[in-house]
Amino acid sequence: MFFINFAAKLFKILRSGDSPNKIAAGFTLGMIMGLTPLLTLHNFILILVLIIVNINLGAALFAFAIFSGIAYLLDPLFHNLGYFLLTGIPALQAFWTALYSFPIIALSHYNNTIVAGSFAVAVLLIVPVFPAMKYFVIYYRIHIDPALQKLKIVQIIKGSKFYSVYDKLKGLGA
Repeated sequence: MFFINFAAKLFKILRSGDSPNKIAAGFTLGMIMGLTPLLTLHNFILILVLIIVNINLGAALFAFAIFSGIAYLLDPLFHNLGYFLLTGIPALQAFWTALYSFPIIALSHYNNTIVAGSFAVAVLLIVPVFPAMKYFVIYYRIHIDPALQKLKIVQIIKGSKFYSVYDKLKGLGA
């Protein structure tokens, strides 16, 4: 049942009227929030961006759910990377010390090894995730969705009385 709900939410996001850029941006911001610990300054800023800017919130929540589980598994690696970034590069020690002297930056918890490591990985993943998600949305809309709509089971469901009632109720909420 979980897989069906998961797939249904993904299809709903992919078939939404939002542009591929909005969906990819939401997915990317959700990835960053999911990979890093939630109660950090950068996640607060990202939540504000999601609220203020017209980005697909469903894609952000979907990515957050996926990457939160992945982050839990990768926390030991994030810790090692963060420890290396914070202590293993002597040239950065003055930078970290100067950064810590700014009160607002101290709220970011960057001095936590897991926060530092996971944020570094998330920032690096922005470059491949955004264009890959944008490409996937476009590919899905051009190739996969039309093929799914031709499936006999989809046509049976869409032709049912239940679906017509659902479609009318869905239109009322818009």
